Formats: sequence, structure tokens, C-alpha cells
Amino acid sequence: MKLSILAVNAALTAAIPLTSRNPANVLLEPKRVAEDSSATLICAASSWPPNTVGTANLPQAPSADLASMLAQVSAANIEATILKLVSFGTRHTLSTQNSSTRGIGAARDWIHAEFRRYADASDGRLTVETVGYTQEPDGDRIPFPTLISDVVATLRGTEENRLLVVSGHYDSRVTDVLDYESDAPGADDDASGVAVSLELARVMSQPGYPLPKASIAFVAVAGEEQGLYGAQFLAQSYANATPRVNVEGMFNNDIVGSAKSGELEDPYVIRLFAQGLPGLAIENSTVRETRLSIGGENDTPARELARFVKEVAENEATGMNVSVVYRLDRYLRSGDHRPFLEAGYPAVRFTEPHENYDHQHQDVRVEDGKQYGDLPEFVDFEYVARVARVNGAALWSLAIAPSTPKNVRVDTSALSTSTTLYWDAPSPEYGGGYEVVWRPTSAPFWTGVLDVGSAIQATLALSKDHVVFGVRAKGAGGFRGVAVLPFPGSR
Repeated sequence: MKLSILAVNAALTAAIPLTSRNPANVLLEPKRVAEDSSATLICAASSWPPNTVGTANLPQAPSADLASMLAQVSAANIEATILKLVSFGTRHTLSTQNSSTRGIGAARDWIHAEFRRYADASDGRLTVETVGYTQEPDGDRIPFPTLISDVVATLRGTEENRLLVVSGHYDSRVTDVLDYESDAPGADDDASGVAVSLELARVMSQPGYPLPKASIAFVAVAGEEQGLYGAQFLAQSYANATPRVNVEGMFNNDIVGSAKSGELEDPYVIRLFAQGLPGLAIENSTVRETRLSIGGENDTPARELARFVKEVAENEATGMNVSVVYRLDRYLRSGDHRPFLEAGYPAVRFTEPHENYDHQHQDVRVEDGKQYGDLPEFVDFEYVARVARVNGAALWSLAIAPSTPKNVRVDTSALSTSTTLYWDAPSPEYGGGYEVVWRPTSAPFWTGVLDVGSAIQATLALSKDHVVFGVRAKGAGGFRGVAVLPFPGSR
């Protein structure tokens, strides 16, 4: 089936400016999102060309089930989790693993027990396992053979081989990265991220909610501070499985415990880092050159995932603004999303808006009247709860939406002022449809959308030279998926 839209159709809409809200304008207006959601993706600087095709692309409101889940996220539970993790003294990857009260082994066992408690109440929906391997000395941050363990709780979805991952790392450190004896509370870095995984597992696994289409893995990994070892093991385990596990999105929560540093404070903002061009091991030089030739360097899978998060997680139910940063990570830093990207999976990182380096990777001490160390007194538990809601909104919205359309192409066989797009037919049981989205090349987020129903070909009276196009699936319930950038091709 194909859809042709070559003439102006007054039944669609009056002229819709192709505009996209500059995220810098929204960050200081936490309540404006709820009051004027239509303005969320608007910026007058990116308003050309005007057109009469489709409608404005608006944020997606949470479903009733999702709204109920987000309302259940508890700051008190998150506080209890962070305080418990801090109570183990140190969670350094090299610390003791045979104590029940101190060290990374005690923390690992407690996390597993918490996930198991949620699994026992889930009516069989949630399963828990601790997986890992022994990392041999690496000549750097692993001086002796060390067991690296990841705790994984998986909520099974109804569709085969679709997985979403949300993760935080439970290891911690002080100033000397090899000091595994001193107390390393790691309240913000990264008990806060582990608390997000635990709390979402508790809420989403409850048997009163429907099962999602995609499975969701709630994860706590080790070895992050020593070289991203736990995340690398997990990403490679998924990638090397037979069949390869289809991870459709990975959310890394690392340092999400506070919105304040000195005089700077943005309690309703979370940063979301999204990589640009994939490495050449993932996207070969031929594909890279094609991507660059069509101006697709800002439309990689990670950035399309970030756009999706902003559309579904910036609303009254989360109370947060998502500040998308088009960068892999902060300068001189790295995180557990990176091994997933290197395995060819879309992955992004959530991090608080203003980091305080006096409370990261520091020995616990008072110096010249100033308290150093990653202590729970510097964590805002209500803020972490809001970050958890952002993650929950993105995860559940993805999990109940269809997977991405396959083999999306744009016809470049001849010069034309219109644009024809193609994509592969879905499986026979697919009951949803598709939407074509677009934005000016200078705009950060999708601005226009056209519902094309069950068609697998669409021609729009809008030039591919002027805008960036994408195609996304839309489920029978109206829930959208992540958009896919079309590459040159033909039917």
C-alpha cells in the first residue's frame, strides 16, 4: 500500500511552521511544559520552510497505566536504597566479596535480594539473576583477579527478542582509584542510579499492570570505576547471544542524585547525553560517507532515542525537563552506555545538571571547613524520584510501542521537489501503522508529523533537500516508536 500527498490538502491542516523549541529556553520553565505542551518543540529560529502537510509533532501523553506507575515512584524508597548501599562502607570493585556487611559482595547480595523480593511479588513476571566473570589483571585498575558481577532483573514482554535496559553501577571509589579499603559511600555516584533501577523494577513488575511488548532489564553493574567492566560484559553477553539480543534502547543513570552545585540549581532538569556518529566498527566507512552526504550525522540511533525520550518524558507526570546534550559524555568522563554503543545498541546517559566535584571520587574528609566525599547528605531524594519517573516514562512508552520500521529508504533516483519514502512491510500480525516525521535541518527535534496509516510508501509535497525525514511505527493504541532516518534507496 502506498500513500501519495502531492497537492495541498486543506483537510490536513492550515500551514504549520516547521519549528522546534530550543531546549535552552525550556530549562528554566519547569511548569510551562504542562501549561503549553504544544510549545515544547518550538523555536522560531528554525521555522523555514512553511508547509501545509501534516500537523505539528506534539509530545506524547502518558497512558493511564504509565501515569499510575509514575505516581507510585517513592522518594522514601529511593532514600532507603541509597542509605543501605552507603552502609556497606565501601563498594569498591576490588573490595571484599565474602562479608555480609561490608564491601561490594555484600552490596551485590543485598541488591539481588531486593530484586528477588520484587520478583516474589510479581506473579512470575520478573526474574532475577546475578551474572559475571573473573577479570584478570589489566595492568591498570585491576591489579589482581577480580570477580565482576552484574545483577539483572528482567520483566518479560510479550514479543520475542525485544529488550530495553536501564542501569546504574553499584561500585564506588575514593580519590585513589586503587584504594579499596577506605570508606567510599558513593551516594550520588552511583547509588542514585541503582536506586532508579530498583524502584522502577518494584513498580513496573506489579501484577496489576499489563505486560509490556518489549522486555525490560533493570540492572545494577559493577566495575564501572575500574573500566566499565560490568557493562561491557553485559553488552557483549547480549550481542554474542544466539540469536543476538535485540536491545532497542539502553538508559544509563550515573550521578543522578542532585540538581545543585554551589549557587547553581536546576531541580527540574536532567541532562541526557546522546552520541553522534557511531564508531567505524559499528557503521562502516561506506555507510558513514552516505550518512555524511545526506546530513544524517545528527540522526544516529542514539540521538533518535534521545528525541523519543524528550517527547514522552517531559510532562506533568514526571515534572521534569529533559536537556538533550548531543555528545557521547562529559569531557574526561565515560559511562556504562559506552559499551552498549560499541556493541551496536542505541544507548544514552542521564546525569544531573550541575555536578559538584567535591562530592565525586573524593576521600571523605573535612578540609578548611569544607566537607568532601560522596555522602547521602548531598543527595536530593525527591530529585532522584523525578529522574526515575523520566526513565519510567521513556521505558514504558518504548516497551508498549512497536519496534522501529525496517529498511527505511528515501527515493533519490531523480530530481524532485517532493519526497517519496519506503520501508519494509511488517509481520502479518502487526496491527498498527506508521508516521512520517520531519524537521528543518537546523532543528534539534521533530516538528512535523503525518499519519500514513498502514502504508509502507508515502510521497509528500515537501522537499528532502529542505528537511530531515524520519519514519516511525505507531501502535494500535496510538503509541509511537523511535523514528528511523531514511537512507537513499528505491522500491
